[in-house]
Amino acid sequence: MGVSTSSPEKGICLVTVDFPPVNALPVQGWYDLADAVRAAGRDPGNHCVVLAAEGRGFNAGVDIKEMQRDPGHTALIGANRGCYEAFAAVYECEVPVVAAVGGFCLGGGIGLVGNADAIVASDDAVFGLPELDRGALGAATHLARLVPQHLMRALYYTSRAATAQELHAHGAVWKVVPRDELQYAALELAREIASKDGTLIRLAKAAINGIDPVDVRRSYRFEQGFTFEANLSGVADRVRGTFGAPDTSRAPATEEASP
Repeated sequence: MGVSTSSPEKGICLVTVDFPPVNALPVQGWYDLADAVRAAGRDPGNHCVVLAAEGRGFNAGVDIKEMQRDPGHTALIGANRGCYEAFAAVYECEVPVVAAVGGFCLGGGIGLVGNADAIVASDDAVFGLPELDRGALGAATHLARLVPQHLMRALYYTSRAATAQELHAHGAVWKVVPRDELQYAALELAREIASKDGTLIRLAKAAINGIDPVDVRRSYRFEQGFTFEANLSGVADRVRGTFGAPDTSRAPATEEASP
């Protein structure tokens, strides 16, 4: 359980997240993930990183129950900062990051895959931001990297999720495959990337990030300010207090939510 790394093939580092039952990460989990991705990118032997997850889904966001147990704002601040670091680690990883998404990818999961370089998804994968149903705001920055602007807004305001097939149609997902072929397909793409010259692929990653029209760090940090405002005003606690009720979300039922 936790975050682990392995080397399934030469030049490829596999970073795997495993936080049962639904891969909702506690505060420390986000920092551990950030550290693992950054370390993988720094290793000169790695030319590509694959970000994957064990269990029912790729990611269900932050652990809301951890926040509910905290009488103050320590857990909220920790989750905000942890997510900020994990998302940035994926974006700034010195080599390309391929996200292998199976099942649900919600909240913080969108922050991870939205900052990845490529996405391979299983045919049962769904992507969404249930923020407004969870008393939070954030990660619209990253959803906007996956779908067109107006679709992003509609998904955000309704807390609805989009399927892997829909994201594939918009060009955000590289390939959609059966669940049992997900890791193979992700490694197949990673293998092709890893076959490039190691120095050149790092220069390519830096160059592409350098021409990005949106500063993802600053944009996401701006969003986080509204999350904290919602908490200070009391509206976040009011909405989050309904968490677990059967009619609070159209997204797959989980124990957690996003930052």
